[in-house]
Amino acid sequence: MTKNKTYKASPKEKSARKKSVDWTNVKYLDPKVDLTFRRIFGEHPDLLINFLNAVMPFPSGRTIVDIEYLPPELMPDNPKKKYSIVDVRCKDNFDRMFIIEMQVLWNSDFYNRIVFNAGKAYVKQMDQGDDYSILKPVYTLGLINENFDHKTKKFYHHYQIVNRHNTNEVIPGLEFVLIELTDKFSPLTFSSTIWKGQERAVRKLMVLWLRFLKEINEKTTELPSEMQKNAFINKAAELCERAAYTPEELTNYEAYKEHIRIERAVRDGTRRDALAEGEEIGLQIGLQKGEEIGLQKGEEIGLQKEKVEAAIRGFKKGHSIEIIAEFTDLTTEQVIKILKDNGLM
Repeated sequence: MTKNKTYKASPKEKSARKKSVDWTNVKYLDPKVDLTFRRIFGEHPDLLINFLNAVMPFPSGRTIVDIEYLPPELMPDNPKKKYSIVDVRCKDNFDRMFIIEMQVLWNSDFYNRIVFNAGKAYVKQMDQGDDYSILKPVYTLGLINENFDHKTKKFYHHYQIVNRHNTNEVIPGLEFVLIELTDKFSPLTFSSTIWKGQERAVRKLMVLWLRFLKEINEKTTELPSEMQKNAFINKAAELCERAAYTPEELTNYEAYKEHIRIERAVRDGTRRDALAEGEEIGLQIGLQKGEEIGLQKGEEIGLQKEKVEAAIRGFKKGHSIEIIAEFTDLTTEQVIKILKDNGLM
């Protein structure tokens, strides 16, 4: 361990801690956020059909022509709503079921959750006494806003139940497609090998949809011309326009974005802060145990600092104490104390 080590925040951490967006000048909202994602794909079946046909690895002649949204009570469980988004579940004209999920922040529970939800959807097709032959395949499409597989440069991942010694032998039933909307995906590096045998128009549409999800956000002032020319994506962009949402919806949207910013900053930044403080405490105590204690204490200090800053920003932007408390995981009493301590109440 190095004594009196000076900690410097990484560029990524500094970026995450910048001031919030000036919402008064925003034209488009981010389509990856719950409010807009559900509006686009959960309320407009024509957009969902076009999107799924573009990104899913369907065999020739098995494209979707019609879908049915399943009732809310059949939606997959998502107790950690603030960490991820599970929005759309439907079935198509071939009786295939689809779960479409937008993962804003990657976490270690993701794999377990998508397998659990897909398995539950598969089992729920049967009633007592039914024959197994009625079961239809369940497809999970996961759109991930962060890198999760660092072992490969590929952004598109298709999983099936296969024979390890002969991957042409497939047990049908469950399939998972995970797409990383990160720097791995680029129109310039997009490989047609993902869609071997598919028409060029389909591959082009896939690129356009993924670009839309990746590139459109609060900094977008004008929709790229190639997106404007596509009727489906142009319609999706119109559904992302800030003017299409009520003040209450915009308040919730801003609060959600602020919460995600805090979560990412805490996750990426405080561990390094905590390690530095842990080293100092470990030296003072003179025991290896001190590093573990310091790590825990440092994480708590870093987390509390981020919450205090978020509460102050939220109050200055006009958010209610209840909304600030919800999206910082503080109690209303703690929020009030922070505001009083900083001369805001």
